[in-house]
Amino acid sequence: MRKNLVGNHIRKLRFNHDEMTQKQLADKVGVTRQTIVALEKGNYSPSLELAFRIAHTFDLPLDEVFFYGDNLEQ
Repeated sequence: MRKNLVGNHIRKLRFNHDEMTQKQLADKVGVTRQTIVALEKGNYSPSLELAFRIAHTFDLPLDEVFFYGDNLEQ
């Protein structure tokens, strides 16, 4: 049985926002670039606070940035 994970659209959103770099996003939300890398790769699930900060950066609701479930190919 596969473990459920939190997935996200961060990479796509960065490129749709003037090709924002991982470093730029990290600086905006107060984390390291390595944290953004880990999030994009699906190796790290953000805290609720960080998830909201990222969604706010893209001016989107949380569920348009992050999703939960078995289907991580969204």
